[in-house]
Amino acid sequence: MNRLTVLLMGSLLLSSCFSGKHEPTEAELSAFGTYVNSLDSTLQGKWFTRMGVSEDADSVLSYLRRELPRNGLDSTAFFIPQIAEDLDVIHQLAFDSLGQNINEVLTRLDNNLSKAYVEYTTGQRYGFMRPDKVLNRLQMKPDSSGYVQLFDHEVRKPDYADAEQQLASDRRMSYLHESQPSGALYRALQNKLLQTTDTTERQKLAVNMERCRWQYPEAGVTKYPDPVVTREMLVNIPAQQLWAVGGDSVLNMRICCGAYTTRTPLLSSTISYLQVNPDWIIPQKIVETDITRHAGDSAYFARNHYYIVERSSGDTLRPSKVTASQLRTGRLRVGQKGGAGNSLGRIVFRFPNNFAVYLHDTNNRGAFQRERRTISHGCVRVQKPFELACFLLPEADDWMKDRLRISMDIRPETERGKNWLKEHAEDPRPFRLMVYSDVVPKVPVHILYFTAFPNPETGAVEFWPDLYGYDRAVSREIQAFLLKR
Repeated sequence: MNRLTVLLMGSLLLSSCFSGKHEPTEAELSAFGTYVNSLDSTLQGKWFTRMGVSEDADSVLSYLRRELPRNGLDSTAFFIPQIAEDLDVIHQLAFDSLGQNINEVLTRLDNNLSKAYVEYTTGQRYGFMRPDKVLNRLQMKPDSSGYVQLFDHEVRKPDYADAEQQLASDRRMSYLHESQPSGALYRALQNKLLQTTDTTERQKLAVNMERCRWQYPEAGVTKYPDPVVTREMLVNIPAQQLWAVGGDSVLNMRICCGAYTTRTPLLSSTISYLQVNPDWIIPQKIVETDITRHAGDSAYFARNHYYIVERSSGDTLRPSKVTASQLRTGRLRVGQKGGAGNSLGRIVFRFPNNFAVYLHDTNNRGAFQRERRTISHGCVRVQKPFELACFLLPEADDWMKDRLRISMDIRPETERGKNWLKEHAEDPRPFRLMVYSDVVPKVPVHILYFTAFPNPETGAVEFWPDLYGYDRAVSREIQAFLLKR
């Protein structure tokens, strides 16, 4: 009920008391006037009584009119035109002149306001889609046995019941205002949305704002920058970039990531240790797709430093004696010796995950000069492996860094390192002054997918291509809610 209605009712009551007239009728007290007599006696609503429409109805309309476009959302999806029209009819008591029935108008208004309230507050708090259900149904496994898991997060399910309870409470307006996402990443994208008039950019921003609404039980990039975390690594697939963020410093480098058919999974984990000059144990999938056609070719295996081991006995087999069918059985392990020429390069950064993926150096440095670098089987190749290792080992002294340099065939910088290299110049390579190191404390790593994202170095929102088509999938799923221009 609005303030004008309350004042009118009070005036009528005072007038009645002082003049000694009859008690005011319901029609005199109600903001609906004589139309209250036409109200169905069983009609009930969350936004009106027989005395009139709640002030909250106008407040919700005003709030959504302002906030929907600011959040990349379309007003029509939340019934705003119809809500505004019905409220106008009610406030002007224009039922007869417009041929409207008060029972139908109030019922429609109440339903639309309730649906808009619940949909908006829940969507803003949890997202307007279930990313795990959508992104993990985009790509079939090669044997058609199921879908490839591309999104490895358990997002919280939307809690519509909570919104419906709040709708019926005295806190419903506070709950509405509190539904606004407050993360720095969301605010950065929202500010850019308010600044640009480019339709393509606005639609891309709206899709990426949706990604910020998803709630992860574990700490995720939507909390970036997280004031509790002192160091973290962000790997953004569309940008084909890695940022190692520590305090006020940012280490930026190019990456090579999974090809379209072997996409790098989206996940959050922690870097726990690194290995220097590791052997590469080639995944069975790669053995079957890339190596079986070279079965029996000893020169190929020697040229690539590959070896074959029988898993059950641990015996090393002669490549010339192993057939393609034997390689396909999975009973044999194919590996590549560590050192120069190894596909993993000279160093690997390990973190727990369900896909056996990791960050690593590469023996193909030229790949970082490509514009599109989606070329791997799913792992992430990093452009600056030594610098990344130093970021992960901030307590490393000069000698430890030189031991890493020497092991990676990088020129040492200390006198101790230079002297060691002279003394061991004739030793077989690779040098193994450093083989393994724990990362303490562990450093969070987020492999994410944002086609609009604030550059951690500059803070400026940058745009990148939809390399895996995830923008299209998100847009298709929430098309009804997205702004149209």
